[in-house]
This record gives sequence, C-alpha cells and structure tokens, in this order.
Amino acid sequence: MPGEASPAAAGMLAPSVERATGPAHDFGIAARDRYPSYIEFLADRTGIRVPLNRLGILQVALSEKGIRGLHKTALATTRWLDSRELQAIEPTLSHALGAMLNPDDGAVDNVALLAALQRLASANSRIETVQDLVTAIDEGTNSGTVTTKSRAIYNARYVVLAAGAWVGRIAGARFARAVQPARGQLVSYLISPAPLRHVAYGPRGYVVPRGDHIIGGSTMESVGFDTSTTSEGIRRVRAASEEICPRLSASGIPTAWAGLRPVTPDMLPLLGADPERPALLYACGHSRNGVLMAPLTGDIIADLVTGTPLSRDLAQFRPGRF
Repeated sequence: MPGEASPAAAGMLAPSVERATGPAHDFGIAARDRYPSYIEFLADRTGIRVPLNRLGILQVALSEKGIRGLHKTALATTRWLDSRELQAIEPTLSHALGAMLNPDDGAVDNVALLAALQRLASANSRIETVQDLVTAIDEGTNSGTVTTKSRAIYNARYVVLAAGAWVGRIAGARFARAVQPARGQLVSYLISPAPLRHVAYGPRGYVVPRGDHIIGGSTMESVGFDTSTTSEGIRRVRAASEEICPRLSASGIPTAWAGLRPVTPDMLPLLGADPERPALLYACGHSRNGVLMAPLTGDIIADLVTGTPLSRDLAQFRPGRF
C-alpha cells in the first residue's frame, strides 16, 4: 500500500537518541541488541545478508549552544568527541565543533530486511499470504475472526493487529483508534564514495549512509493519509541533511518519497493482548521506532501466542492506556 512505513523508513536503530523513559527505554536498547542474532537467523534461512551498521550514531554539534545541549542530555553510555577526534573518524564533518557518540546505535537496511522476511515467509508451507484488505475483526469464545474487503472470513486462535498507520480503520480494533498517520518525507542522495560511515543527527534532521547513497530525513506532518511529497517539505529535509554533511549539496538533486508513521499520543507502541478479548493481540503504533522494535516485538507476540512467560515489562505499552 502506498505510504507503508516499513519500506519507506531510513532504518535507524537509535534508542539512545530518540529515547523513551523507564522500561520503554530498556525495551528499545534490548531491541537494538537483538539485531545481530536476528540478522544471522535470516541469513542462515534465506541466504540474504541484511546490512547492519552498529558503528554508533553521532549527534553533531554545530554551535556552542549545541554542545551545551548535547552534554545536558547525554546518557552515561555516550562519549563526547571533540572536533579533532570527530574529524579523525569522519573527515567530511570537519565543520562541526564536535559530536556525541552513541555506541552500538546505527541503522539496518530495512529494504533488504523486508526482502529477507518475505523470502522466509514464502518458503514456509505453514504460512499463506492473502492479498486483501482487512475491514473488521471480532472475537469468538476461543478465537478471532477477520473479515476482508472481498467478504472473505478467516478464523484463528489469535489475531495480531499490525496494520501500520491504517490499523485504526479496522472495525473492532477498539484500542487502535489511538494510532494516527504522521507523514515523513525523506530524500536519498546518490553519492560514491559515501562521505559518511556513521549515522549522524544534526539540529534539525539526520543522515543515514546506505551503500552508494545517503538518506536524509525527515518531516513529521499530520496530514492524514496523504503520501505525496511537497516542495517545502523536501526543502526542509535537504537543508537539515546538508547542514550536517555539506558535501551532499554537490551531489545533485536527490530522489524523494514519503511514508506514513503509525503514531500514538505518547509515541510508544500498543503491544499486548486486549484484556477483555485475549484473542486480539496488538502490535502496532510503533511511531518513529518501528524498524528498531520489529524483532523484539515479534518475540513478544510469539511468547503471547505460545504462553511463554514474558521477558519484558510491557506496562508502558498496554493497548488500553489511552
């Protein structure tokens, strides 16, 4: 569907930068650290080696005020790099006054990740993929029922609600109404060799190296389900990206696209069972951290389905909190 967040995302794994509080922050860190074994699992079963960048994320300071702000919000796990140290690892950031390094954060190639997951699912004889639009869900005594636009009906012991920005449109998904679309516009600069190795944040945006191009992002716009790009949105994204890495301005006009993030009021996902309808499992509303939280969210849903004791505190994610 146009605007799906998963293929449109920049693939950042940034729990130290776009951080939550309490157990939700711990969940984000655990999700990031789940990636190496997850990537190996997919490679072993699909032959697709998904690129994973864990060099750390740089929060670049471009002013004295920026330096003070970064020190004020720094975690115990971060390390300050002065301008000399920063230039040693990223020569194209020589204009910056320094940067805060967030070790182990980074990015994953979400497009390659989706390709690996699709290959894994298509090779499993127990998985049937149906191309249809879910319009309603309901719960029976010990199962869930799904109705689609083509009027097909499916029954299962559990129904997992993971429909991205559109999940609130499904009749019967009562808690999903808290999820709203937020458009993010991004750009991609084709540039080789890539001028950066690290993901880098600036005052107004971020840049993510991926092979022979650099992704820059992103806006956060409440415009409903409009997936178009705008000249003003792209101008802002380009300005933010080229402020971080001025070399990008000489690489030509970037390509642009937009995705719809599934956003909740507190920017945290809805994760867990409906307390009154236990056949309905929520795994949606991940806001800006859908790619980051995907593998661990999958683990949690698997544990709920199999009755395995949960290893994570989901109190901040409870579906009925709004």
